Amino acid sequence: MVRGRPRGFDADTALDRAVEVFWRQGYEGASLSDLTEAMGINRPSMYAAFGNKEELFRRAVARYAEADMAYARAALAQPTAYAVVETFLRANADALTRPDRPSGCLSVQGGLAEGGDSGRIASFLAESRLAGERELANRLSRAVAEGDLPTDTDAAALARYVMVVSEGNAVHAAAGAPRSALHATVDIALRALPVGGEGTE
Repeated sequence: MVRGRPRGFDADTALDRAVEVFWRQGYEGASLSDLTEAMGINRPSMYAAFGNKEELFRRAVARYAEADMAYARAALAQPTAYAVVETFLRANADALTRPDRPSGCLSVQGGLAEGGDSGRIASFLAESRLAGERELANRLSRAVAEGDLPTDTDAAALARYVMVVSEGNAVHAAAGAPRSALHATVDIALRALPVGGEGTE
């Protein structure tokens, strides 16, 4: 008789609970006991459904990107560079301070502590964030080509600046900064853009 997965096991629900544990405790801080208890399954079920802890974390990050960071994809679809950046940073500030979710950002907090994984988790998360930065840089490059941004705009550097603001806000949110404080930071960041807001030339 094969034992492991309990009746009524829902992989998506279990994964959502794992996301929250990793988000609150980071990769190193989340024990297998913490994870299986939150997921409502035993260790054999976890290994059968998700593999080892590192594989579970990678699945959790993918789930987080799909659900909790959908706003980033919506931002890229905005018609102007200013709207792209403002939409992203505003939605990000809101997401970092949702009352129904842990404060901060899984992709920033998940790998802050270096552990016994030879840096694989930190490197994985860094690459995940860089992938988002490259998507933003590509969108801003298009804005330069369309004349929406000045021709001398360094799209890659501008994308990096936006991500630095976002990641900095994530660290402050995790430390307890209120949503209003994050939006105040966004206000200042938007003034540094090489284009103005709606209705400006």
